[in-house]
Amino acid sequence: MCRVIDVRQAVLAKNDTLAGAVREEMAARGTTVVSLLSSPGSGKTALLEQVLVRVGARGVAVAALTADLATENDARRLARSGAPVKQVLTGGLCHLEAAQLRAHLEGWLPGGTRLLFVENVGNLVCPAAYDLGEDLRVTLMSVTEGEDKPLKYPLAFGLAHLVVLTKTDIAAAVAFDEAAFTANVARVNPGVPVLRTSVRTGEGVDALVEQVLAAADGALAHRPRMATQPEGGKGHVHEHGHPHEHGHVHDPHSPAAGHDGPGPSIHKPGHSAALPLRRP
Repeated sequence: MCRVIDVRQAVLAKNDTLAGAVREEMAARGTTVVSLLSSPGSGKTALLEQVLVRVGARGVAVAALTADLATENDARRLARSGAPVKQVLTGGLCHLEAAQLRAHLEGWLPGGTRLLFVENVGNLVCPAAYDLGEDLRVTLMSVTEGEDKPLKYPLAFGLAHLVVLTKTDIAAAVAFDEAAFTANVARVNPGVPVLRTSVRTGEGVDALVEQVLAAADGALAHRPRMATQPEGGKGHVHEHGHPHEHGHVHDPHSPAAGHDGPGPSIHKPGHSAALPLRRP
């Protein structure tokens, strides 16, 4: 008799265990972890830079870890805030996992850090399935992306504690239907706050700072809410709507390369395939 083992579920279960360990370790250090999830070009790096500046100006010890497939660009931009910043290059992997985050924090995160921002790879699909041990999960979307995105990516928006709309200063120019967007967010995540922001005008930036400081004060729930399986859905399905099978899985313990010269430290794990989404 042939026994079928779902390796994807096993990997995600392992990730959840490690995420729990990260959450406990960060809580013991007094550090609140805020993860940022969005598609490429949403403006989350520009917004995060402003948040780091304003949080630091309040005397709160803050740091940021940013992940990308290639380049140091985001880390260099964020470092202008004066906060400690670490760049992680995923070598082609489209998301961070709890094991990666835990390994990169070890020996780097300054003692006394009260807030740690984790900027995930620009992607609304795979990163949404992985708990990183964060206390506050923020999903961002720009007005240029279209008001239907919460329905197209229900896991990314359904797991969020906070949804942030970016680039609101150009909403009229791109005929963005904010009422439709808000309604679509409510369909996949009823009751989640939606915050309007613009780095250009400063709209909402201070409000976002207040939200993350409230999280640091323990005013918000810790574990991200789990989205329900879409109506009629079964099994493991990508958000483009069809089952996905992989013949190999990513090893979250793959070795990382060392530091590349001055500036932010950079880690380069080997390339691995992304895993399909989990539907709780």
